Amino acid sequence: MYADYAYLIVALPVLAFVLCIFAGWHLPKGGGFLTVLATFAGFILSYGILTEIYPDKIVHQSMPWFANFNVGILIDPLALVMLLMVTFVCTLIHTYALGYMDGDPGGARYFAEAGLFTAAMLGLVYADNLLQLFIFWELVGVCSYLLIGFWYRKPSAAAAAKKAFLTTRVGDVLFLAAIILLYNNLASLNIALKPGEYLLQFPVIYAHIAQIPPAQLTLIALGLLGGAVGKSGQFPLHVWLPDAMEGPTTVSAMIHAATMVTAGVYLVARMFPLFYAAPHGLTAVAAVGAFTALFAATMGLTAFDIKRVLAFSTVSQLGFMMAGLGAGAAVGTVAVGVSIFHLIGHSFFKALLFLCAGSVIHAVNTNDMREMGGVGKYMKWTMYTMLIGSLSLAGFPFFTGFFSKDEIIVIAYEYGTLINFLPYIFLVLAAVLTAIYSFRMWFSVFTGTARSDYSKHESPWVMLGPLVVLAVFAFGFGLAAQGSFYEYLDTNFEHYSIDFEELAVIGGHAVEGEHGAEGAAEAESGAKEGPGEPWYIQILPIIIALGGILTAGLFYWDKIKKFDPDQVTGDKDPIRWMLLKGYYQHEILTAWFAETVVYGSSLICNMIDIKIVDGWLNWLSAWVLGFAGHVRKVQTGVIQNYVAALVLGIVILVIVITLAKEVGLA
Repeated sequence: MYADYAYLIVALPVLAFVLCIFAGWHLPKGGGFLTVLATFAGFILSYGILTEIYPDKIVHQSMPWFANFNVGILIDPLALVMLLMVTFVCTLIHTYALGYMDGDPGGARYFAEAGLFTAAMLGLVYADNLLQLFIFWELVGVCSYLLIGFWYRKPSAAAAAKKAFLTTRVGDVLFLAAIILLYNNLASLNIALKPGEYLLQFPVIYAHIAQIPPAQLTLIALGLLGGAVGKSGQFPLHVWLPDAMEGPTTVSAMIHAATMVTAGVYLVARMFPLFYAAPHGLTAVAAVGAFTALFAATMGLTAFDIKRVLAFSTVSQLGFMMAGLGAGAAVGTVAVGVSIFHLIGHSFFKALLFLCAGSVIHAVNTNDMREMGGVGKYMKWTMYTMLIGSLSLAGFPFFTGFFSKDEIIVIAYEYGTLINFLPYIFLVLAAVLTAIYSFRMWFSVFTGTARSDYSKHESPWVMLGPLVVLAVFAFGFGLAAQGSFYEYLDTNFEHYSIDFEELAVIGGHAVEGEHGAEGAAEAESGAKEGPGEPWYIQILPIIIALGGILTAGLFYWDKIKKFDPDQVTGDKDPIRWMLLKGYYQHEILTAWFAETVVYGSSLICNMIDIKIVDGWLNWLSAWVLGFAGHVRKVQTGVIQNYVAALVLGIVILVIVITLAKEVGLA
């Protein structure tokens, strides 16, 4: 019954968007309750579908669109867990926004755009074909542009929105190129499509991956990875994500936890069979993800803006997810469950951390952690819920982040034993830095004494309620759901009869058949129990979390503080300044690449266009006009001249004919 109304999961937030944009100005709180109710209804529908299809069914609905394309809904285990997460977390964020955005003159516009943002993400998740997914993918990008630049009168917000839009467009072009290349390859196979089947449908793609040339598969995989790199903020297209903090904190929570950035990870997970079959496809995913995880974590160590610390944290954790998917080259489909489990857990504790940061900013009216301190005395609920989020982010034992991040590190070790240890080393270092910067943030904000004069009050319960709910999930979701989650996700590709052993041969993976679809459960068990890993590898994540928290405490917690951060790095330290400046990425991309290379190339091209292309055409047209001007002078309009010319012509013609005859007779 619920599956018949699956379309309402997207349609209801779209309806809320329409109502808020046209009538929200006349409704309480800008009509925000409509967006909350629409998103919550989507969660109820998603949960109802779970009860209907769990554990071994899927929902697939489709209708023709044009040519070989269709519009459809595909809800399998991968899509369903994403639908539940997005609707649940967005409901809490929208509820929180009722208090956070209260009194903002643009409230109706905010809730309209937030509703459309949610609808776009949900439509992306349950699309049954790659073209439909791309359309919603682009709508997500448009909504992020509108929400990041929500306070568009601020030059920094307008610039951040434009930067996000243009940067992600780079990845989107690669994504679109991959879709075109994939379509051409599928069309060249002359597939006999059955009724209800269409090119670019995921089941059709899965069924014919093995027939596409390996070189083409690699190009397609790299194009898809380019799209994921842009949307999920991976190096080098991550530069837009920290600047996205210019929007309201609730926008940051949506982008960094439930929507937008998770789309790239979801795309790679959805197309995992193609990446698995593409030679070097998953290797590229692992390399990009692991490097990004470490690269972003180093910048989180020195940032002072509380939201930017969390932004760098998001980039780093997305790198963990990508690296987990890339480890599938060694462990097979288990990597999808491990990575998506971290994605779901991350959505809980990252949304919690952003909303807690918003609660603090709402009270103290500053983002700078250097101006805070001692906030915990006046904001107990915010302090303890943010502590739970920080512990989960740091991977403290028995918290959600521990269970999900630990599994990624374990499968990265297995990847290292078969292929390359560098991603594993990067992830271990990133995990250490994560524990340090997350508690550097917590200690700096909530402990010690106040470092400035700020208002002292807790947030209202419309804001605290979502924090408490998210804190419960950030604490207990990992332990409670880990077993059933993996068991359910491991069945995802079994619905499509994919021969992973054949794809492993095409991709050139050093894995055996037990890591194919048939042996996913066995491989998963091995990944979690780690029978082949030394004992110190298994306990390393615990040591990392505890050691990182202790290190942060020794520098920033007044009760056990033993060291002054200035003893390690001073204001003139070049490494510290490099990290504060984000490795000078803005200067490199703006001052050097954009203003010098791109603008300089544009000037040269413009000069070639004006001086050579237009210049040659202008010269040719001038010559033609000049010649025509001379010829035109012959047309005098005097009849005597025309008669004289006619007679002269006849005389010349007679002479020529006569001479020709004489020459012929001779």
